[in-house]
Amino acid sequence: MGFISYFRKFVIGAVVAVASVSYTTTSFASNHGIDLSGKTVEWIIPFSETGGSAKWANFYAPLLSEALKGQPNVVVKFMPGAGSTKGANWFQQQSYKDGTVIFGSSGSTQFPYLLGDPRVRYEYGDWNVVLASGTGGVAYLPPELAEKMNGFDAGGLQGTDFIYGSQGATRLDLVPLLAWEMLGLNVEPVFGIKGRGDGRLMFERGEANIDYQTSSSYLKGVTPLVEAGTAVPMMSWGALDDDGNIVRDPTFPDMPTFKEVCEATDGCETRGDKWEAWKAFFIAGFPAQKMVFLPAGAPDDAIVTYTAAFETIKARADFAEISEGRLGKYPQMTGDEAKVALDSATRVPDSAKQFVTNWLKDRYGVSLQ
Repeated sequence: MGFISYFRKFVIGAVVAVASVSYTTTSFASNHGIDLSGKTVEWIIPFSETGGSAKWANFYAPLLSEALKGQPNVVVKFMPGAGSTKGANWFQQQSYKDGTVIFGSSGSTQFPYLLGDPRVRYEYGDWNVVLASGTGGVAYLPPELAEKMNGFDAGGLQGTDFIYGSQGATRLDLVPLLAWEMLGLNVEPVFGIKGRGDGRLMFERGEANIDYQTSSSYLKGVTPLVEAGTAVPMMSWGALDDDGNIVRDPTFPDMPTFKEVCEATDGCETRGDKWEAWKAFFIAGFPAQKMVFLPAGAPDDAIVTYTAAFETIKARADFAEISEGRLGKYPQMTGDEAKVALDSATRVPDSAKQFVTNWLKDRYGVSLQ
């Protein structure tokens, strides 16, 4: 649980102080809460139905239906557009009614918020987090290009022209785009896809020759390609240990991390402003990469009901077994841990933000002013 330890160690004192004042949600829920009998809960996902967020929500939805009081039907609804800001802006306009609308965000929703994207009309501080899911990510290549790597050294790829299907430079895609640039790769993004699953489909059709997927989408959608010999993993982004160091992803322990590949590739540095910016946005985008929210105005009874339901899911005797192949080995955080994770996911150092803002303008002509 390195992510949680890291959050608790480095998040500002006021948040940690709040996190230390905890209560037993499950016992509180036994006397309070909302009953959703006979109702349908709509879980809004602001991406297409082919990506990691879809797989994450579709994994949890039937378990949530079973765990919620009244066992309502939980339906995942997709609202793609503008790299997830369309759905997030819609959710911002919703006020709590009866607990039947929840929202699933992603790092691609967090990054435009962090960077001050003018299309953002939502405020995370207005929402009520009830689950925060950590995840990782894996970059992969066609086999004929993977052969150009010399162990962890990506220098042999520097003369290749790459095409990458991207949701947008201000989305979670900035993590791979900046990483590939640091490795000296010439990667041309095709912007405008509605979800990372669409990027995978471009790779499968031969329209793109480099891609990355978050862990849930990689496990479900890319592993069959690897087994068929049409894709080869290049690296994972890694994970954090308790001291905030990047280590191998526990879901993919046999893959090198980007840090390892960078260290093995001439010209790539794991120090300096560019590295610190990459690491800051990796931390903001992946340890609490996907979160579930109730809208503004949700009463404590509703928050307790959903928190208790997700805690019940996590406490299932078979949860580790059923989640590993769908979500990977990452913390699933509720209560105070989810609040601390949310805080870390929605703040980055000013220096990292300024570096990325300048990089986006210089590299892609994206101005956020």
